[in-house]
Amino acid sequence: MGTAPDTDLEPGEVDREEGERLSLGVAARLSRYLQVLTQAHKMGKETISSQELSAYTHINSTQIRRDLSGFGKFGKRGVGYRIDFLTDEIRRILRTAGNHRIALFGAGKLGQAIAESDIFADHGFDVVALFDVDPGRIGEQVGPLVVQDFSELKETVEREGIVVGVLAVPSSAAQEVADELVEAGVTVIFNYTEQLLEVPPEVTVHTSSPAVDLLYALYFYLS
Repeated sequence: MGTAPDTDLEPGEVDREEGERLSLGVAARLSRYLQVLTQAHKMGKETISSQELSAYTHINSTQIRRDLSGFGKFGKRGVGYRIDFLTDEIRRILRTAGNHRIALFGAGKLGQAIAESDIFADHGFDVVALFDVDPGRIGEQVGPLVVQDFSELKETVEREGIVVGVLAVPSSAAQEVADELVEAGVTVIFNYTEQLLEVPPEVTVHTSSPAVDLLYALYFYLS
């Protein structure tokens, strides 16, 4: 880690070991901080305080300072955190620094929206391939991508060095796509369907459900 500004964080905190695995809670909160930092940078902001991070994430500012101080001295009292520096450091902590290549499955409305969005690119992920099984969609241009036939999956994964598969397919097709991804050597699957996927223990599946996210938000709003 390079030289950083003096901290405005809690005294007595210690750095975590470089190789220590994050708890799910810390990783989830750091990911939320990173999301806010990315958008703040787009808005032209150069610094941000723990109070501002708290307002955008609804995480207590003391918890934010505690989370960040566990990894180093990132802020300066009365000034806050340098957004560019903190963004780079959180990406390093989350091990997402650099570019990671993604294959997207499903060229329907959701798949097209993902392919044409900068949501992944903002965090160092490149969507490099888009697949579908509909002959009518094969060869279509969607954003920067040309829709490929699903049969080209394994060859493309090997050629492009793809590490993540994103499923934007009907739930009934999700398990088949996941099986093919596992067979091709992909070990991280981001699932936009409601299907419960059966995968080997070494494969990580994250399922994103707007309904579940809404229930989570309502729980805290109504409590």
